[in-house]
Amino acid sequence: MSYPAEDVNGLVNLIADTLTTVRPTLRIGGENIPTEQVRKRMLSLEHRHLEYVFDSLCRNSTKIRNIRAYLLTALYNAPTTISQYYMAEVRHDFGADASGF
Repeated sequence: MSYPAEDVNGLVNLIADTLTTVRPTLRIGGENIPTEQVRKRMLSLEHRHLEYVFDSLCRNSTKIRNIRAYLLTALYNAPTTISQYYMAEVRHDFGADASGF
C-alpha cells in the first residue's frame, strides 16, 4: 500500500529525532525508557512496521490528543506487537476456529 509522502516523511523525521536526541530517557507510552533502548528498537524498524503503524492509525477511531507521543509509542511497540496484531486479524477474518491459531 502507498502512503502520502508527507506522512512517511513525518514518521522518518520522528525516528530521526529519536535517534539523535541527547536526553537520557524518552517518554514512551507513559513510561520513561532509556534512550539507548529506544534507539535500538527504532533501528530495528522495517518497512512492514511503518505500514503497520499507518494501518493502525487509519483504523483508530478515538481522538488522539498528542499525535507525536502516539506515533512514537506505536513505532516503539511495532516490532513486538506486529505478529500478534496480524494473527488477531486472521482470527477475526476467518473465525476463532482458524486452524493453527
